Amino acid sequence: MHINMQQLRRLRLTGLLMWSSWLVIFFLCGLDSFRAHGVCLHRRHIPAMFNFGDSNSDTGGLGAAFGEAQPPNGMTFFHTPSGRYCDGRLLIDFIAEELGLPYLSAYLQSAGSNFQRGANFATAGSTIRVQNTTLAQSGFSPFSLGVQVIQFAQFKERSLIYNMQEPFSSILPQRSHFDEALYVLDIGQNDLTSGYFLNYTHQQVRDSIPQVLNEFQGHVLALHGQGAKRFLIITTGPLGCLPYILTRLPYTRADLDRYGCAKPYNSMARLFNRELRMTIAKLQQQMRNTTVVVVDGYKLKYNMFVNAAQNGFQFTTKACCGYGGGTYNFDPALGFCGSKPKRQDMLAKNMTYNLCQDPLTYINWDGVHYTEAGNHGVARGLFSGRYSVPMFSSGHFCDLFA
Repeated sequence: MHINMQQLRRLRLTGLLMWSSWLVIFFLCGLDSFRAHGVCLHRRHIPAMFNFGDSNSDTGGLGAAFGEAQPPNGMTFFHTPSGRYCDGRLLIDFIAEELGLPYLSAYLQSAGSNFQRGANFATAGSTIRVQNTTLAQSGFSPFSLGVQVIQFAQFKERSLIYNMQEPFSSILPQRSHFDEALYVLDIGQNDLTSGYFLNYTHQQVRDSIPQVLNEFQGHVLALHGQGAKRFLIITTGPLGCLPYILTRLPYTRADLDRYGCAKPYNSMARLFNRELRMTIAKLQQQMRNTTVVVVDGYKLKYNMFVNAAQNGFQFTTKACCGYGGGTYNFDPALGFCGSKPKRQDMLAKNMTYNLCQDPLTYINWDGVHYTEAGNHGVARGLFSGRYSVPMFSSGHFCDLFA
């Protein structure tokens, strides 16, 4: 699916949704001109999608709360910042396309949003476990998974009050949409990195995992209690392949694998995923008449590094957009893609970020997140059916939730 600039402007001007604890005011122009072209468009298996997660799937939540991601974010596909920390589309966008759904509006973004076919509660920097730091101190979001689930419950309650009358019926989900929707969770990476950034040892990070997953289990059960019966859960990716790990955390040259990834941090991600799968198995015993599809996000992403050349990637662990140049083009002490330099000394104040000529040849966009090309590669792997439990034949992703 492709959206040109005229359609994007129409999407952003379709209405105004303002939520408060006591009052909901909507101003709307319909999205009748929007037509998705996913393989599920005519099957209607999935009428809506609700997403929970971090920056890997944030379509504008953190930007609505704390300020929009600046250019060149959005340059490749939307041709303007779109709330995503990426040059284009995220994995959640490709999932929406596959399901024949519009791109999800961020729940926190009131202006120009339409929630009839779902909402996105993910925000960049989110964790499963609540962090005892502020966004300014650590970079981690106050909108933890528990907060996102509470936001969903409030959103559903208000939607069921207002969706029976115009103009709300054309921008809010119907009751059946909540019952039949796909609920996507892609979160956990920041729970590992937050420990490392607090100088935890590998053992201390490992010891924190059971508590993190116990909270994850409780939040999934809360969604199930709200009527969720179709889940897509994506496990965490290879942390040790990200420039912001490779430039900030300790490791030796011997710790690097043949693809330039730090093995100790990848091992921790795999351990987290093993325990996550055990947690999901317990959840499946408790949630009857529920479909749970688990996607191996680690293998999906790591295989892109293994098969980089075959997939057209020349740069795997170097950021397309960032400060510092060199091996990783990432120096958080100087700044991030699209931002002004953090330092104000004479050397730094006139610096600007380095932007690659062709994001298609890079897996990593800004040191933390993937390029659209990287996300597209992950999506292709997901829809091949080889990386999920249960597995499925290529082209039959939608049938998992029939």
